[in-house]
Amino acid sequence: MSCWCRSCVSSSPVVICRNWNDLSRRRGLTLYHRAKSKLLPLPEPHLIPFTGFMGTDSAQNDENTPAACTAQTMSKNAQKRLLKQQRYEAKKAEKKAEMKEHKKREAERKRKEWQEKLESVGEEEREKLVEDRKELRRERMEKRCEEKGKKMERLQEARINGQNVVIDLEFAHLMTSNELHSLVQQIMYCYAINGRCALPAHLWLTGCQGEMQNQLLRVPGYDKWAIEKESQSYVEAFKDQKEKLVYLTADSENVLDELDPKAIYIIGGLVDRNRWKGITMNKANEQGIKTAKLPIGAYLKMSSSQVLTVNQVVEILLKFLETKDWKVSFFEVIPQRKRCEAGSENNEEEIEKKGINSEEKDAQSPEKQEEADNEDHEDGQSVGRLEGDIKRQCVEA
Repeated sequence: MSCWCRSCVSSSPVVICRNWNDLSRRRGLTLYHRAKSKLLPLPEPHLIPFTGFMGTDSAQNDENTPAACTAQTMSKNAQKRLLKQQRYEAKKAEKKAEMKEHKKREAERKRKEWQEKLESVGEEEREKLVEDRKELRRERMEKRCEEKGKKMERLQEARINGQNVVIDLEFAHLMTSNELHSLVQQIMYCYAINGRCALPAHLWLTGCQGEMQNQLLRVPGYDKWAIEKESQSYVEAFKDQKEKLVYLTADSENVLDELDPKAIYIIGGLVDRNRWKGITMNKANEQGIKTAKLPIGAYLKMSSSQVLTVNQVVEILLKFLETKDWKVSFFEVIPQRKRCEAGSENNEEEIEKKGINSEEKDAQSPEKQEEADNEDHEDGQSVGRLEGDIKRQCVEA
């Protein structure tokens, strides 16, 4: 045990206490009685750790320490997860500080280079450089405003004629705070990707209430999003079109070959690390809603399950609306780490059964496959760099 010893001078007695609260209580009583008897108060005590006594008393005292009590209430796996989370948070804070310092150094370097360039030329040349820079900045702002206007036009058109895609947010009570934060990030990515598409979809957020709504409201520019936000469930929001509802779930036996423009496709907004298996399928069956799954198995073999994140499903649907090709949509969106390389032969057999022409067979060759994997790997690496742009686009919207 780690007891605390209180010793003022060498001639004073040592007070052994079980914990810090006991020590504080004894010290308070001592000072009270000394003040009451008009004696000088003791100086600030010197606290030193005491390793405990030999024998059984030491083992009994060890069980009363806060660290020992915490260790007893947490399992080994929980302690490992807690330690892992602490390391992750520390590393994340350190990386954020490094990126901030790097941006600061880059800004300072560019400022010095610009200042040196102005000092190295004459007055007329300096004025010309300043005017050119202002004009370039003005053109950039005009181009950004023009792109923003076109984006809003596409989104408004999608509200009228676009494919309806619903993100079901009624599972918020089953997720932790970190999982809710992860889902919010995925929704931000969905909105940014949808705004950049030539044929955007009509996105809906249903069941948006409670902690889920609070976290979304913290997103900059969320109140200006061109997206439908409903606190009620999708059953109530589309009560007159229930026959058009289709819940997309990997547990369904119905394969989605084509997207019906009149259908309303629902995606379960759930980040659960596979804790709640089959929950979306059971929910759809209880509500009497049709279900379907993406035809992933017909084009590639997954290394694990066919469960994808919300933003991946939305991006696959958007790619199919643009290309009308499931294979292209899957290979451009699904990351390489989720694919199984051993399934390439099975993929060729499936393609031959579907009667795909020779040009598409060539695209399935190992060289083409390697190129596609490399492109997907590069896309995966660029996601981190796009996060800042996505947040900026969400704010501008």
